[in-house]
Amino acid sequence: MTTKDPSHQQIIIPMNKEAAYTYIKDVNSHINSINHALKSIKSNILADFIHIDDKRIITSTNNIASLSDLQKIKKCIKNSLLNDGDQVSFP
Repeated sequence: MTTKDPSHQQIIIPMNKEAAYTYIKDVNSHINSINHALKSIKSNILADFIHIDDKRIITSTNNIASLSDLQKIKKCIKNSLLNDGDQVSFP
């Protein structure tokens, strides 16, 4: 994880390029899914956008994510890539 500025957080998830491009094709649905999952744990953060940078997906949120928020976001991304799960590497 790296902080972009004091009010934003970038969550970086490494994966192979093909899996990243497959994931990004339906980005709006994934953002909605992540935000729904975060609401279910009563989190105060929301995913703003997702983009690809080389061999990783970067999810930017409106605030710094706690450990439970981070785990929930990773779980959402992993669940959406079940078919490509062996290609996803979480740090």
